[in-house]
Amino acid sequence: MKYLAGCLELKVGILLNPQKPEGLKTMLALRTALKTRGCECILDSRTAEMVGEEGGVPAAEFAGQVDLAAVLGGDGTMMHAVSRFGKFEKPVAGINIGNLGFLTSCMDTDIDLFANAVVEGRYSICPRALLEATVTRSDGSTVVYHALNEVAMARGETGRLVTLKAMVNGEWLNRYRADGLIVATPTGSTAYSLSAGGPLIAPQSSVMVVTPICPHSLSQRSLVLSDDSEIEISPERADDGPMLFTVDGRDTTRIDPGDRVSVKKSDRTFSLLRLEGKSFYAALRQKLGWQSV
Repeated sequence: MKYLAGCLELKVGILLNPQKPEGLKTMLALRTALKTRGCECILDSRTAEMVGEEGGVPAAEFAGQVDLAAVLGGDGTMMHAVSRFGKFEKPVAGINIGNLGFLTSCMDTDIDLFANAVVEGRYSICPRALLEATVTRSDGSTVVYHALNEVAMARGETGRLVTLKAMVNGEWLNRYRADGLIVATPTGSTAYSLSAGGPLIAPQSSVMVVTPICPHSLSQRSLVLSDDSEIEISPERADDGPMLFTVDGRDTTRIDPGDRVSVKKSDRTFSLLRLEGKSFYAALRQKLGWQSV
């Protein structure tokens, strides 16, 4: 889908990974490039603090104040932005400080190219599905998380395999004896799930994938499900001890016997901004070392 910039002044929210202070130079260059092209730039609060400025806006308030957001960092920073932005349906551009990622729009050496494309509306929007994971405790209390890549339940402090029960739409699927279990989006198929032996999935596919982590049996394989499925995962043996549940490698919470996690497609999406000539398949060729014709 093509997104064309309007005639009014374009407002761009800028978020810099606070763990990458080397990105300050890139952030300042980006702001200058956008301002000279008539854009208004709004820094998130943490980014403003990094440059010693006042007037920053919390990233969670970007939705009501900007037309699009630029995130400086890498794929990890983009995933963290999902949590920091909250419900944000506007385009999000990733500017990579380092190597090209699967989620980023361009490199930090492409600032002028990026600024021109944004101002002229020469880019497309690629909606990416999110997962909604609900952790239900044994006392009935719940906590809801959203993930761009994946959620995973894995063994905790012990080095032993754990036993996990998986249900799909209320029907028993399998009992996994493994180091853990991953539920990933198509976006996340290139991340943790791939490392665990899962398949590569095109980003716009309407599916999710369940991948066991180092299973005890070779018959335990990844399973691709329709994204209208609801998956429930729970510990099956109390003597396995507490487990760890992670969301995009970001949020980690303890899972005790009697707790359960339900995973489904979120009603929210994350809108990646893609520049002309950039594609998922080009990123695959570069990141995985595939040979192009």
